[in-house]
Amino acid sequence: MADIKYSQAALHDLEDIGDYINMELKNPTAAHNTVTRILNAIDKLESSPYLGSQLSARYENAGNYRYLVCGNYLVFYRYEEPVVHIDRILYGKRNYLSILFGEVSEDEE
Repeated sequence: MADIKYSQAALHDLEDIGDYINMELKNPTAAHNTVTRILNAIDKLESSPYLGSQLSARYENAGNYRYLVCGNYLVFYRYEEPVVHIDRILYGKRNYLSILFGEVSEDEE
């Protein structure tokens, strides 16, 4: 079994996701359900740390990043045995490559 470790940025991302859905969309039930669905998906990484897709299939400089799709959100993580490092949890339509790696040219996306 792998240990799950959340970065401060990932914890902040989760809080922002819940706050946005709760406050901006005025839907506390959806906020709770979305955050719960993301956390449940992350929990599966304890027993299956290679569950997510390799980000290097989309971006060659992605190193050992993997990602899980959770509805409209992407969970970016690295597995360094015995720890799964949850680095970011981002809305899928954001420019996540630039958020993760800085400036990324259009032909690299």
